[in-house]
Amino acid sequence: MSGSPYLCTVPSVSPAPRVRRVELLAVLSLGADLGLGQPMEHAMRQCLISLRLGDLVGLHKDDQAVLFYVGLIAWIGCHVDAYEQAKWFGDDLALKADFRLVDAAGIRSMGNMLGQIGAGRHGTDRVGVVLRFFTGGMRDAAVMLHNHWYAANRLACDLGLTDEVGKTLRYTFERWDGKGPGKREGDAIPMAGRIVNLADVIEVFHRAGGVESAVDVARTRRGTQFDPALVDLVAEHAVALFTDLDDTTWDTVIDREPGPRTYLSPDELDAALTAIGDFIDVKSPYTLGHTRAVAELATAAATLMSLGADETANVRHAALLHDLGRLGVSNAIWDKPGELSVAEAERVRLHPYLTERMLASSPALAPLGATAAQHHERLDGSGYPRGLRGEALSPTARLLAATDSYVGKLEPRPHRPAMDASDAARYLREEVRAGRHDADAVDAVLSAAGHKPRRRREWPAGLTTREVEVLRLLARGLSNKQVAAQLVIARKTVDNHVEHIYTKIGASNRAQASIFAVRNALMMPEDGEFHS
Repeated sequence: MSGSPYLCTVPSVSPAPRVRRVELLAVLSLGADLGLGQPMEHAMRQCLISLRLGDLVGLHKDDQAVLFYVGLIAWIGCHVDAYEQAKWFGDDLALKADFRLVDAAGIRSMGNMLGQIGAGRHGTDRVGVVLRFFTGGMRDAAVMLHNHWYAANRLACDLGLTDEVGKTLRYTFERWDGKGPGKREGDAIPMAGRIVNLADVIEVFHRAGGVESAVDVARTRRGTQFDPALVDLVAEHAVALFTDLDDTTWDTVIDREPGPRTYLSPDELDAALTAIGDFIDVKSPYTLGHTRAVAELATAAATLMSLGADETANVRHAALLHDLGRLGVSNAIWDKPGELSVAEAERVRLHPYLTERMLASSPALAPLGATAAQHHERLDGSGYPRGLRGEALSPTARLLAATDSYVGKLEPRPHRPAMDASDAARYLREEVRAGRHDADAVDAVLSAAGHKPRRRREWPAGLTTREVEVLRLLARGLSNKQVAAQLVIARKTVDNHVEHIYTKIGASNRAQASIFAVRNALMMPEDGEFHS
């Protein structure tokens, strides 16, 4: 609160340095790496290989710019349907890590995919998953690559990249032989798309087995997945392509951005971080709208606490990035309905650390990472990932922790239903009495939560209130039958609502509907839901 003697004695944080758009893209590439089951900086090394190939084919300067951005963020959409991936194949990170190891259109690849159905399950449980896969899972699998492009393209647009970048992202899953999701083949695939597709795979094989391994896989897939002419260039210039690749650093890639250095204005930065926060939430149906809700409530609470402009901006922006590390944990864990094993719980405890490590790469974003990494810490040292206590937790970190805890209790999780607002408030006050949450931070959060903006009466895309209710449940992974039961309406009525929703918002499946929902703040609690 404004009268807190503790807060009055805390010095203001320094104003954040200006942020370049490319820094946000590079951070996202690190998150995509983790979501692909790859080590961080896979995409950065892939980007450098792509640029070197672009030099060899003599790409025009404008095309080199497209190649740079596509090479950096080609795979950022691959978590958008991680819920479906884990549902059918178990560990979605392991599934995607294996994707590059075999020719995706070959018999071996099909056998590998079929062998992973129901992974992690046993006996009749796995048999049931296999049987259900051939009725519903095949449909989910068929649209996955399209969903990945769709999500990457939407985020690229939100972050201010050119239409040409968005168009080229569409082709990163296409194959020279025309057996990709869009059935484009040969020269119909933009050169940048062909280059990134090749660079992605040979980076993985080079990291594992050196130059010879990278050249071998390129030659093996010559004329099928890869452009023969590009493969020949890889074989001819292999040494130059891979020289110093293991020494790739953040600065190595950032400094290769074509054109003059441009920085985001405060409004542009806030909009970009909001888009990223929405994008993170799409990883699981259980977190849709979570990040935006935390950021809005934390901002309101910071104002009530009379924090300075810099502290308020810090807690808001840290809130928009606080769950970035969730991309590095499998949905087989996030969406598990039962109790987590010790190993699974340890992976969950790692996600704030991953957030901090990704943001630490950028001097401009590192202060946000330091705050974001503390959102699961507690005053008594019982939190994670470091078990910090007392004075080691900054005021902004205390506020973020209280806000995240409160908002999370209002949302459903696979192992529990959502709490109502009064129970969530009671839980937070009990945490204060137990010495885990800061009393001033909790008071501010609960006070701000009681004064939410007026209820929205007009919904985007002409949706009705009932259609928004259906969309929310659909986005969280409920089947039409489950939606009908929860809303106490007929299954056929739900079917009609879903058909109308998809038509209105231009979507065709749950993952795409989820993107629409978070981009339009439809998952955020409405007026009254925060009241305590």
